[in-house]
Amino acid sequence: MRTHTAGSLSAENVGEAVTLTGWVKGRRDHGGLIFIDLRDRTGLIQCTFDPDASGQAFSTAEQVRPEWVVALTGTVRRRPEGTTNPNMPTGEVEVIIGEAKVLNRSETPPFEIEAGIDTDELTRLRWRYLDIRRPEVFSALALRDRVTQRFRKSLEARGFMEVETPILTKSTPEGARDFIVPSRMNAGKFYALPQSPQLFKQLLMVAGVERYYQIARCFRDEDLRADRQPEFTQVDVEMSFVTDEDVMTMMEDVMHEVM
Repeated sequence: MRTHTAGSLSAENVGEAVTLTGWVKGRRDHGGLIFIDLRDRTGLIQCTFDPDASGQAFSTAEQVRPEWVVALTGTVRRRPEGTTNPNMPTGEVEVIIGEAKVLNRSETPPFEIEAGIDTDELTRLRWRYLDIRRPEVFSALALRDRVTQRFRKSLEARGFMEVETPILTKSTPEGARDFIVPSRMNAGKFYALPQSPQLFKQLLMVAGVERYYQIARCFRDEDLRADRQPEFTQVDVEMSFVTDEDVMTMMEDVMHEVM
């Protein structure tokens, strides 16, 4: 459907025909020209609609509103002298649009899709899919993804095996209360959600896995604290045939690579 992403365009693409898809971040009507800032997960690009060059696409641009989903086809060109935007990674170029298609319309959002908005948390959570579009929220998700991938890469390079352990299990002695789940197939009995994979990773060591890791979901039925919540993720690691010093040195090296 698209040939390029919004944030990937630069002066190297000048003269290329491109098709872009994404959300309308903003629309500016200057009478003879209409400018649309198109946003996708990679960034923003300015798209320009000229009534002579854009044809029917110009009429489409007159109708679109913020957060509409569109597909735009056009040619990359340098921005006119004096109009470059040094605050945008794509600020040297724009796309002069020849074809435009509305993929989906949007009602007016309940808050601005911007960083640093003064909107209460309950409203943001009620419209979570809109909140995730905001730069600071999306950036947090992207950072978490990069950290997770670096942990995996670093541990795998050291011979660790990623093993997924069960989520539905029996209650085991831990430091907090268990979340319990009724069993349909065994009336009157319950599963417990794991507070950690502790017993399973010890079983894996006895089984001869030797080096195990997991990006593990953990569940603890306890009150919220500044550093604790009922559901969280931890990097879980276990090693065999090592000393305390081996473990600390290994983890220091991993953290150095991750950070």
